[in-house]
Amino acid sequence: MIEQRLSNQRGLGNHGWLNSRHTFSFANYWDPKQTGFSDLLVINDDQVAPSRGFGSHAHSNMEIISYVLEGALAHKDSMGTGSVIVPGDVQLMSAGSGVTHSEFNHADNEYVHFLQIWVVPAENGTEPGYQQMSVPEAEKRGKLRLIVSPDGRHDSLRIRQDVKIYAGLFNGAEQDTITLDDDRYAYIHVARGSVTVNGIVFNAGDGARVRDEKTLTFSGGEEAEVLFFDLRPLEVNHPTR
Repeated sequence: MIEQRLSNQRGLGNHGWLNSRHTFSFANYWDPKQTGFSDLLVINDDQVAPSRGFGSHAHSNMEIISYVLEGALAHKDSMGTGSVIVPGDVQLMSAGSGVTHSEFNHADNEYVHFLQIWVVPAENGTEPGYQQMSVPEAEKRGKLRLIVSPDGRHDSLRIRQDVKIYAGLFNGAEQDTITLDDDRYAYIHVARGSVTVNGIVFNAGDGARVRDEKTLTFSGGEEAEVLFFDLRPLEVNHPTR
């Protein structure tokens, strides 16, 4: 079963310098039916104005992924990490026992557009950690490329949970089919463009919970960029953050 949720059904947070769409309940947006899916807790579609950003703030016991679509996002944290994340990069920060960090757009006239994703870790109180990598477009073109996994296979970032995350680019005749292991859930998020999944059309910002599906075929893309989450089969009501 593919339970689609359209882009305009997401929560909205407009703070002037930050325009954010929330797939799941977050901050001032609360919907008891949208409190994450399995271990996936947050997908925020953020656009940050020039010369603005998120000041230093704390997190703990969360796996936080940043996926930049446009612009350049500067990162600093209490572990001593300083980096800039650009399109094609994937960042994974394991907050563990506690970390403070900031994210900033230093450009004078260009917005940063990125996805902020939170995954609940398998274990609390672990040592904080930071990982970042760049994935060439060719590795995502017409296929789903593994970018995050629990064991770091295929040069993916290592996450502290039984979750696999894939990224793909689809246009024209390009297509790929992914097979899920028995009793796995999945989540689809279309970051931009449009694509068809098992006959269902998805546009930018659309997503879907997936249960009881063995194979999923991505085809008919129009400049589509897709994230795909392979998840444990959990039905969890996460508490308000």
